[in-house]
Amino acid sequence: MNKEVTAAIYRGNRSFAVETRCTRDPGPGEVSVRIAYCGICGTDMHVFHGNMDARVGHNRVIGHEMSGTVAAVGEGVSGVSTGQKVVVRPLDHCDDCPACKAGHRHICHNLKFLGLDTDGAMQEIWNVPAHTLHALPGDLRMDHAALIEPVAVACHDVRRSALEPGEDALVIGGGPIGILCAMVARERGGRVVLSEVNPNRVEIARKLGFDVVNPAEEDLSARVSDRTGNKGADVVFEVSGTQAGVDAMTACAATRARIVMVAIHARKPQIDLFQFFWRELELLGARVYEPEDYDQAIAIISGGEVDADTIITDVSPLSGIQAAFESLESNSTALKSLIKVGDGA
Repeated sequence: MNKEVTAAIYRGNRSFAVETRCTRDPGPGEVSVRIAYCGICGTDMHVFHGNMDARVGHNRVIGHEMSGTVAAVGEGVSGVSTGQKVVVRPLDHCDDCPACKAGHRHICHNLKFLGLDTDGAMQEIWNVPAHTLHALPGDLRMDHAALIEPVAVACHDVRRSALEPGEDALVIGGGPIGILCAMVARERGGRVVLSEVNPNRVEIARKLGFDVVNPAEEDLSARVSDRTGNKGADVVFEVSGTQAGVDAMTACAATRARIVMVAIHARKPQIDLFQFFWRELELLGARVYEPEDYDQAIAIISGGEVDADTIITDVSPLSGIQAAFESLESNSTALKSLIKVGDGA
């Protein structure tokens, strides 16, 4: 039976319409999730700016950094109960391409990213494939649980880096993913330096206990060299998405360092390939996440290793989604903004 729900629909031209629309019952292999919170990520901002209109169109419910509870279960779905707290790993793979057959379903050649290629979580009820669900501890706060998706990104990034305890790690870019990469790297035993130019984000990072360098005010390469005994960083995470960040990733790298490209660059950056030759560097891509990254993220959030209350800087109602997106363009103090979609504690 179709039900009426409230949804925020991207209409193009930097605009959302909050409307009532009908949602259907979950089909075979699907689950309906009642959304509690949904975070706004950098990709959502790209959509808002019109940079992804060719992909998402002008009638899309976006959003994927979410938490919620199971509202209904479709035919053929087992191991899922109504009322269960869950998050969604928003990747739907084809199971037939070379990547899937090689066991890399998260980078399927025909991957559908839920909330971009399909409707997403900025609505009261979201129908998703059952295989995307991860169950949550019953006592986990739902606003904190909305951080699990970006923390899973950070878990995947750090896992790709093969960071070992005691190694020196440099995170270039102190936005939400950069901060979370730094947290996960520290939790894994890395000695972390974080580079960020936004004074408000510098302050947040220092509040979280990180050694922070503002490269607009200080020579980042010299600081990393001094801190590491002229060695450089064993692992570098490029999370800034800037040419300056790409320049810094090779300038600050130790011999045989691993560099993880986390950021999505709007334009092809210039990379100093000579440093890869000279220092035998490795460059690693890190696109999304795998199930084990979600499991680790749930454990980290549940265990309190991430200071969720500091990361979450503001919460808006679904009716205020337009203002929330507009605020993120001008609010330099924001780190992670959440939309409260429905009831959640």
